[in-house]
Amino acid sequence: MGKGGGCVPSKKNSLKLTAGVATGPVEKNDPPESIPSPVVTREDSAYEAVSVSPSEPYRNIKLLIVFYSMYGHVEGLARRMKLGADSVEGVEAVLYRVPETLPDEVLVKMRAAPVDDSIPVIGSPADLVDADGFLFGFPTRYGSMAAQMKAFFDSTGQLWKEQKLAGKPAGFFVSTGTQGGGQETTAWTAITQLAHHGMLFVPIGYTFGAGMFKMDSTRGGSPYGAGVFAGDGTREPSDNELALAEHQGRYMAAIVKKMAQR
Repeated sequence: MGKGGGCVPSKKNSLKLTAGVATGPVEKNDPPESIPSPVVTREDSAYEAVSVSPSEPYRNIKLLIVFYSMYGHVEGLARRMKLGADSVEGVEAVLYRVPETLPDEVLVKMRAAPVDDSIPVIGSPADLVDADGFLFGFPTRYGSMAAQMKAFFDSTGQLWKEQKLAGKPAGFFVSTGTQGGGQETTAWTAITQLAHHGMLFVPIGYTFGAGMFKMDSTRGGSPYGAGVFAGDGTREPSDNELALAEHQGRYMAAIVKKMAQR
């Protein structure tokens, strides 16, 4: 079971590519125009492209980071995401874990990590309604989300019926046991949950810049979202995996902030 170029810009000076668009009528006999080259502009961080400079004070915007973590790897990413999200002015990031579905005796046999009670279990699906955006994290089970997270989504039927979450942005982050264990499929198979609720999936793409292209060390994560390789459960998240998680938190917070103020 899974648990789960060329020259690249440096992390310090990440590059943002904006494709040019040709406009205006084209005469039948005119020679074909060449496709415009991308225009390269420098940005300190990708999330600055979606930041807003308000003329009036913002209300407090809430980003919920809801996760399930059996061995602590997803929880480690969640904590770094909160750190990133909290750095965006006007956004409050809140951590929640979903209810456990396995009995204690089974968790002991599986050598699950102790639960940190400082992060509360989400009370009910209704707690999602007042949030402006979400980051959902979970380990993989054969390329899909763990049953505990699926059980939580299954409990949101009333919210689905009333479309209470429609239009709200959400992203994913994952944990897998191996490099081929579902870093991408675990996220994209979860998109169905958002689609039925009418929610908006927000991937990170390659906004992490040069960090997305590092090949000199093992790194989880993909354009779909941050990720970590858990191995047999004893491997700790690398600095680069944690940095990607922090970036996703900051990036998502900036997008949620912009959308909430429209």
